[in-house]
Amino acid sequence: MMWRGVWRRFLSHAGFRAALAGLAVSLAALPAAAPVRAADAPAVATDARLAGDAERTRLVMDLSRSVPLGAFTLADPYRVVVDVPDTIFTLPSSAGQEGRGLVTAYRFGLFAPGKARIVMDLNAPVTIDKAFVLEPMDGQPARLVIDLVKTDRASFLKTVAAPVRRVQENVDAAPVIISAGDPRPVVVIDPGHGGIDSGAVNPGMGVTEKELVLKIGRLLRDKLNETGRYRPLMTRDDDTYVALGQRVRVAQQHGARLFISLHADSLGSRDGDVRGATIYTLSDRASDAEAQRLADSENKADMIAGLDLSEEPADVAGILFDLAQRETRNFSAHFARTLAGNVGEAARMHKSPLKSAGFKVLKAPDVPSVLFELGYLSSTRDLELMTSADWQAKVTTAMVAAIDAYFAAQKPVESAPVATPAAMAPITGLP
Repeated sequence: MMWRGVWRRFLSHAGFRAALAGLAVSLAALPAAAPVRAADAPAVATDARLAGDAERTRLVMDLSRSVPLGAFTLADPYRVVVDVPDTIFTLPSSAGQEGRGLVTAYRFGLFAPGKARIVMDLNAPVTIDKAFVLEPMDGQPARLVIDLVKTDRASFLKTVAAPVRRVQENVDAAPVIISAGDPRPVVVIDPGHGGIDSGAVNPGMGVTEKELVLKIGRLLRDKLNETGRYRPLMTRDDDTYVALGQRVRVAQQHGARLFISLHADSLGSRDGDVRGATIYTLSDRASDAEAQRLADSENKADMIAGLDLSEEPADVAGILFDLAQRETRNFSAHFARTLAGNVGEAARMHKSPLKSAGFKVLKAPDVPSVLFELGYLSSTRDLELMTSADWQAKVTTAMVAAIDAYFAAQKPVESAPVATPAAMAPITGLP
């Protein structure tokens, strides 16, 4: 289209590049940050408990120090969201899995750099009667207290947080990267879940999906760096939540040539014998019921984190039309087959290793993308392998070989990829 050429000329303009270089110099000249004071260190949550009944329920969380908080409600499903500054949660892995009274379960974790979040799932509409933090006193820790009282749906909907979209995306969106002097392709590694969203969990072994895929993602990044042939980029490099839309934007804004999302699924006890790795590509129609179940589960990540992103902002909606681009999907399918062929020599594959479904995280229209389910946390054998350093080394080595084969089969590009206008559009509605 005409606008693609306009944006390419704009992004390649010498004045634009000079402005970026000037900004980098200015930032480098800024004074170093002041040392972190003890009062600025993260608070530590050491215990949490629920009390009450179906009419009135209280959540209490013990903290190392007092912190400010904010609380709001979300509907369909009913949830209460509590935001606090940077907090380290040292609660047992089973904390929050069992509910009481009006609360069916609750989750907690980092939501963005310097921000933590607690999300309570409810079985009925509620009113937030009280939300406060008690100062530490007489040897007792500081205590975060949330009191919920049952109400009717009409009353609840009047209190539902209207400005949900204000916290829809991270403020620290990655800038557009233009590296005409570096022809190496950008490969985005996307460790699934993170922060408040733990993903699948194996309580018996204390293993969470978010921690496992982050470790493997870092290992893959390091191996790609060692080759010197790629510029690997992580959507997250710590235990921080990243919205699905932002993961897609990271790939677009950096002109990525490949996007690999890492996950580790879990099934019910009756499916404990199901195991093996599976590679998914984007499709409007799921290849089977299992693919649809997984896509539905992964696409709810933003709701788990206390966000309702059922309606994407205008900049994303504007590019959905391009999802039908055959070239991108063909490249994705090609890489999926290449990856399956290479990893199949290092790890056990699922009986149907190649599948497709409508995963939101794969919806960058101009970036070939796959979602790699490394195995099942619900399978004892898969879990044993995935947590093994030897297995992790073999699988990531096989992934590097697949990436090498994928790019070797492509024709050289004439110029460095640039972001689409949609990716350049500013994120609006932020606080």
